Amino acid sequence: MPTLARQPLEPAERKAGRLIAVAVLASLLASTCCVVPLVLVLVGVTGAWMANLQALKPVTPYAIALTLGALAWAGWLVFRPARACDIADGDCATTRPLMRRVFIACALFVALLLGFPLIAPLFY
Repeated sequence: MPTLARQPLEPAERKAGRLIAVAVLASLLASTCCVVPLVLVLVGVTGAWMANLQALKPVTPYAIALTLGALAWAGWLVFRPARACDIADGDCATTRPLMRRVFIACALFVALLLGFPLIAPLFY
């Protein structure tokens, strides 16, 4: 029975993974005024201190710019044409599609977070 050994990621894919993580964290920062208080209330955390999250509102445009920049750079690294690789190894066939799926999932999550302030008034 063949064992599935974990293939080492290329430096570009490691960089893309880090950029995706930066984009997700920056989108969470950008949505602290709207999404984070709602999630905290749903979890059961309450308190007047949550009003202090509004103090991060001036940082939101910078966090959104960082999010979109990191996603664009990661998307370029993930979806650019692959270098020539040895088909017998199968490295290209296993790592790139997985990274593309991770990128798409994170991009949809980021779009949901960044779009939430637009649809939030419908819930209040």
